[in-house]
Amino acid sequence: MFTQVKTPQDIFFAPQRLIVPLFQRPYVWSLERQWEPLWSDIKRVADRFAREGVAQSHFLGAVVLQQQPNEIGNLSVRTIIDGQQRLTTLQVLFDALFGVLTKRGLTGLAQQVENLVRNQDAYILQPSDRFKVWPTNRDRQAFEEVMTTVAPEYPQLQNTDSRLVRAHEFFFRKAELWLENDTDNRLAQSLVTVMSHHLQIVVIDLLPDEDAQEIFETLNARGTPLTAADLIKNFVFQRLQLADDDAEKAYHEHWEPFETPFWETELSVGRILYSRSSLFFTQWLVAMTGEEITEREVFYRFKRFATDEAGSIKELLPRLAATGARYREISEGSQRSTGILSLEEMFVYRLSTLGTETAKPVLIWLTDPYREAIPADQLEKALASLESWLVRRALVKGSTKQYNQLMAALVREMSHSTRSQVGDVVERYLAGLAGADRHWPDDDEVREHLVSQPLYRKLARSRMRMVLEAVEDHRRGFTSGSSNTFSEQPIVRNGCSIEHVMPQEWVKNWPGNEYWDDGTLRDDIIHRLGNLVLVTQALNSKISNGPWFEKRKALRAYSTLLTTQQVVDLHPDLWSEEEIIERTSRSAAEILSIWKVPLGHRGLQEAGEKGESTKVSVGDLISAGYLVAGQTLFARVQAHAGHEGYVSEDGAIFVNGKRFDAPSPAAREVTNRQAEAGWWFWVTDLSTGYSLSDARQEYRDSLGSDADDDEET
Repeated sequence: MFTQVKTPQDIFFAPQRLIVPLFQRPYVWSLERQWEPLWSDIKRVADRFAREGVAQSHFLGAVVLQQQPNEIGNLSVRTIIDGQQRLTTLQVLFDALFGVLTKRGLTGLAQQVENLVRNQDAYILQPSDRFKVWPTNRDRQAFEEVMTTVAPEYPQLQNTDSRLVRAHEFFFRKAELWLENDTDNRLAQSLVTVMSHHLQIVVIDLLPDEDAQEIFETLNARGTPLTAADLIKNFVFQRLQLADDDAEKAYHEHWEPFETPFWETELSVGRILYSRSSLFFTQWLVAMTGEEITEREVFYRFKRFATDEAGSIKELLPRLAATGARYREISEGSQRSTGILSLEEMFVYRLSTLGTETAKPVLIWLTDPYREAIPADQLEKALASLESWLVRRALVKGSTKQYNQLMAALVREMSHSTRSQVGDVVERYLAGLAGADRHWPDDDEVREHLVSQPLYRKLARSRMRMVLEAVEDHRRGFTSGSSNTFSEQPIVRNGCSIEHVMPQEWVKNWPGNEYWDDGTLRDDIIHRLGNLVLVTQALNSKISNGPWFEKRKALRAYSTLLTTQQVVDLHPDLWSEEEIIERTSRSAAEILSIWKVPLGHRGLQEAGEKGESTKVSVGDLISAGYLVAGQTLFARVQAHAGHEGYVSEDGAIFVNGKRFDAPSPAAREVTNRQAEAGWWFWVTDLSTGYSLSDARQEYRDSLGSDADDDEET
């Protein structure tokens, strides 16, 4: 048995056949779990290589091959014992890239890639010999079809439903899109170089007489996969080279704390679960290097950092332990529901409600116990600026797709400054970010969203509650972790539910019309910021849909929150749309003062910066599977109950036998009003109230950005 770290160039260049045994399962990798992460990793490494000329090797995992006896002069043959999904995907990816390069006329680069997927003619005795990887029986027809067609028309292929064909199309489209504006072929060259020479695979090569089944079972059936923390631990203690007693002492003092439930807890990042320890090591490395590092790369980057950049392992281990202890202290403190939180704890609490881990490397850098302490005012400025940037972008539904890259760049920026000025550096860096995917939203942009949008429907409940908690704490004087206040305690975090003052089911007990004076739906206004208060779950249940005089009496009797009492005190007789709009404006002003921007800051400077987002149409929702052609739509408004429409195959909506190209005109056919919020008006299920607006938001979320509405109003 021979074990080596190889690149795709090493594995695939020589004439050979890598055959998947018949007993192995067919190709099962999918877009969300494997194709998209793989492409994202490759593109990130290639993009850096194109920008900086530096290629950071990316580890793809391990494969097990077994040599097979063959006659001299014939192709070398190996059986794929483990790793067939990985090797097959690489072949499909290389072939898709070959098609894109050929289509662009880049013959030389295309030839380099072709040499990695096809054997030379001199070695081909039968048609299947052309392929360097030959899948199991079930996949061979689809594999052969898509791999022998340059730049295929995918819908016309016989095996269009095959996962292999879908994978080929995915990588072809991704490569084609990424190289679309590559006028000097720099990106194409970088992509070929990185894919050929800078992806790493551990290849375990078995001799013909070794027991392949035993090794396969050991790799796949006995035990669980090693985490990054397991690999780092093994590496660290091998390198320490201490006597047994000293090694045991080092383990108990510095490593044992990482083997506790806190660190072994699994956290969701996107759709993938990682142990907290693995996430911490990733974030710690970003804080140390200022590089964007994925969880899959963390061990190999740690190994390189420990070997080339960090001095001795004896010095590194206690530093890692001390930083981890500080990280845990802040994290556990942030989970306290009562009492005053420190600056760092409040930052982490609010970060958790935003559902992001991407800013943790910056926090680790700022609180590193092995670095010079940062002056209190500069630490407060740094955390307040970063929190404002994150929260404001969340409020305007800004894209998060560049956050990892931006936080690594911010670490580099801070590292080039003195720690006594780091708050100024963070503020200046964030204020200088331009473009819709990066900018720090200014007061005008945030205010416009806060006063005009139905935030209850736009924001996740945890985020909405956090914002309302922050407003309450601001009223009580608890701002930026300060304890200089006359109030006894800040609000109980995560202890309240969100109550609509004017209830969602307003028709029975609340006088008024379906539309307000300016034509806005009352059902839209009630979800705005000014109609939302925090109450206990028990009080929420008690007053839920009652009339105003009953709600006011109960809120006055039981609620101690200043924000809720203000609603009661200022509006003793009436709570209507006018009061909601007025309170929305006041609450928006408070939010802007909690999460400040630098004086005179402007966010999106040019109109063109507001994004080139793809507009969303009903047709887009059908293509993405969120709607089905022929699906019935129902009018959700009670006054128009019974009215229906249906969706055509090309994305139009038919109502009363008439065709409409967007939801709002279709809704106006029912209501006979000049203004109508059609995306909200039409629902696909009356029992759940699932609307076209809900489907559109899910579609936007799947794109990782906020698309505009292709809608006539």
